[in-house]
Amino acid sequence: MKLGMVIDLDRCIGCRTCAVVCKEHNSQPPGTWWNRVFTPGSKEHQIPLAKDGEAQMYFLPVSCQMCENAPCAKVCPVGATYTDDRGRILVDYERCIGCRYCMAACPYGVRQFNWEDQQKAKAKAGYMPGYNYGYPFEHRDRSGRLVYTPDRPKGIVEKCTFCVQYTDKGELPVCVQACPAGARFFGDLDDPRSEVSRLVRQRQALRLKEELGTKPKVFYLPPAGPRK
Repeated sequence: MKLGMVIDLDRCIGCRTCAVVCKEHNSQPPGTWWNRVFTPGSKEHQIPLAKDGEAQMYFLPVSCQMCENAPCAKVCPVGATYTDDRGRILVDYERCIGCRYCMAACPYGVRQFNWEDQQKAKAKAGYMPGYNYGYPFEHRDRSGRLVYTPDRPKGIVEKCTFCVQYTDKGELPVCVQACPAGARFFGDLDDPRSEVSRLVRQRQALRLKEELGTKPKVFYLPPAGPRK
């Protein structure tokens, strides 16, 4: 099995629902965003570009690309970043030493470092004392490695996990569940009958920075034309 995602840029409306539900369900500390959505070519989100006298734009969601040839895993000196048996790139929170080599190696800029205690960060951001959000239980992989915890440790690196705490139970990642435009698809890329495999074959799917040879497992369906 090789889990992957397909994002249809013709459907994406740039609402950033994916970013918000990802943050909430994965208990991300203040200032941390595993999912981001950009307006390519524009300095501000949802500000269109002028082309041929008309306003045009589309949106590009970016999170961990779950590379098959993952630079982050190669440079990790303690094996905290690894590929599991379903093709997900995960971080063992109990093994990560916070060296940030993985952040330097990632060509997509999607890894986040926790500079301070999560509860202190929440207090600074104005959260009510004792307020917690996200999946409330720790989650370990089949070998017992800690790959999700609602109480995020200081001094570790984190990123998208394809919602490992949900997908291990056969559920979809929350960004896929919540997308109001139905722009995200998730499944087994090794199964030629899966929807993600069919979309990759039939829609001329693209991957970010393919020239680097990282072989992402996140594919993008190009927009039919710039939005006007």
